[in-house]
Amino acid sequence: MMPRVEARNLPLRPREQLILDAVEPSARIARDFAREVLANQHNRAGHIDDVVLVVSELVTNAVRYGSEPGDSLLVVLAADDRRTRIEVHDPSRRLPRMKAESHERGRGRGLHIVDALARWGTGSRPFGKYLWAEVEKS
Repeated sequence: MMPRVEARNLPLRPREQLILDAVEPSARIARDFAREVLANQHNRAGHIDDVVLVVSELVTNAVRYGSEPGDSLLVVLAADDRRTRIEVHDPSRRLPRMKAESHERGRGRGLHIVDALARWGTGSRPFGKYLWAEVEKS
């Protein structure tokens, strides 16, 4: 399955941004950042949990597959009244792909999780790409 590429421009409140080193512990830092930003916007707990999980999966994928030692990532959160948008920017132009589900391997389920929780796609930038995901508020 290919990623969805339809993106919308949201009439967004100020965007919250975080620059991270492209290392495994950055996923935890990104989760904490997302949880704090969304809690300050008075979102319901279930929505916060969904966004935090999507952030974690996108940052983990960017660290594992979209960066090399010494690279940085950019995490952007923005919201309107209906959804929260997450963007994770990395320096690789290689697009993500969903792998066939497997019970044997311990990896490869991240985009399946994102796909179950959000609309998502990719975008290009001068020196890399970004993955975006929009989690609806219900």
